[in-house]
Amino acid sequence: MPASAATPTSAPPDLARRVAGWLNVYRLLVPTVLLGLLVIARAPYLSVRLPGLFVTTCAGYFAAALALIVRQRLRGAEPLIRPLANSLLDSVAIALILTASGGVASGLGILLALPVLALTLLADRREALLIAAGATLAVLVPQFFIGLRTAEPAGFATAGMLGVVLFAIALSAWPLADRLRTTEATVRRQEIDLANLAQLSEYIVRHLRESILVVDPQDRIRLINESAARLLGPQTARVHAPLESVSGDLVKLLARWRHSTDSTGLYPREEPTFVGPDGTREIRAHFASLGTAQPAAVLVFLEDTSLLAEKIQQSKLAALGRLSASIAHEIRNPIGAMSHAGQLLGESPHLAPEDKRLTEIIHSHAERVSRIIESVLRLSRREAARAERLALSDWSGAFLQEFCETMQWPRERLQLAMAEEPLEIRFDPGQLRQIVWNLCENALRYGLDAEQGGTIELRCGRRSASRRPYLEVADRGPGVPPEHVERIFEPFFSAGRGTGLGLFLARELAQANGATLLYEPRHGGGSIFRLVFADPDRWIGEIEA
Repeated sequence: MPASAATPTSAPPDLARRVAGWLNVYRLLVPTVLLGLLVIARAPYLSVRLPGLFVTTCAGYFAAALALIVRQRLRGAEPLIRPLANSLLDSVAIALILTASGGVASGLGILLALPVLALTLLADRREALLIAAGATLAVLVPQFFIGLRTAEPAGFATAGMLGVVLFAIALSAWPLADRLRTTEATVRRQEIDLANLAQLSEYIVRHLRESILVVDPQDRIRLINESAARLLGPQTARVHAPLESVSGDLVKLLARWRHSTDSTGLYPREEPTFVGPDGTREIRAHFASLGTAQPAAVLVFLEDTSLLAEKIQQSKLAALGRLSASIAHEIRNPIGAMSHAGQLLGESPHLAPEDKRLTEIIHSHAERVSRIIESVLRLSRREAARAERLALSDWSGAFLQEFCETMQWPRERLQLAMAEEPLEIRFDPGQLRQIVWNLCENALRYGLDAEQGGTIELRCGRRSASRRPYLEVADRGPGVPPEHVERIFEPFFSAGRGTGLGLFLARELAQANGATLLYEPRHGGGSIFRLVFADPDRWIGEIEA
């Protein structure tokens, strides 16, 4: 028979412990009250004929109850004493009290009613009858000996009626006992089911591929699964940890969401991103309120945008490859012819200044289209990375000298800041040059005013959280407008400047070498483009092999 349909034959442990606990309290109160009446009130409230036996029995009853309470406290997980053995204690104690106080005429026999009721709830039907029989004997036997001693048959009828009452209590308790057992067993099964569901829910949340965490109104982490912990750093992202100590950027986004969230609980319009604590991931955050209380806990979904970028990278490259083939044959030659024709026309001595200005426009835009074509062709022809072991400081110094000589840029306006410790990376030298050249050229073109001066900083170091080496290009220019930050690495997005392929190609080359290219606004104004290299510990074995 299934567990849900089975009828319990004995009391569940929780019910038995609760009933036994209250019964032991009753056993403490009975001798305490009786001794109090004996000392304070005396007759006519309590007629005691054998004071020594009365006091000794009350003291023993109290001590036995106290011992049972201590045993239940210290050994609560073990099975309780059988109800029949418990009833023997109550029957003997009340019988001796009745003997010392003159039998049923004292009215103390009714003290057995509550123990009979309580123990019947814990016993099966056969034991319940034995408990009632034992309680009845505890009333009749003292009365029998009192009758022999005093030669007075009075009180037997009262004792018999009391025995009938005790049996009636035991019989009437059967339906109640069955109902209590069934209810307690049902509640117990529901508790087990709820506990299992809670464990299952926690297991599912912790092992979801999606990154989830719950933040309370005080910005402390209440729940976080393994995926989110990997994104935010398993050393710091723990339950009960302040979110500020895990990611300050995420705290700022959460504060913005709380101040700008409408009644729907959705983040208004934008999907914000932030750089992970390790400096290598760009993470998108989604927020949802839990409950209607204000302030309420917040459910945070984290999405690693690099994973999404990897999924669509192949489709992008395939489309660009097909496009580049068409461009090479259908656009490049006509554009070259137009540019050459414009140059020849511009050399004519009969052109007015206005016409020469038009030829300059033709030439500049033809060159711009040619650069777009060349960038697309470079991307489509991109070969697999041929990584080499490089000393980042030596490479950066050589690059800086070449860049300044080629671009005819003053050396003092391009500064190099290196970390004290030696840094080694594994990267394709040609592709690394292409990435950093593009970043420095953009900084010169858009981040500096040639007339007013200014410097560009090339900085190398190691990320404190992940210990990964990095190289960044920083300037004090106007920076990237906030509305364009999410799109600067998209192909053909230029905000009216350039071809819109330089940063896209730089990020693609970085990903091909296991690195990450990120942008962040510079404190005090300007831009920082940071190239975070792969963890060196992952490729030491490959190099030595």
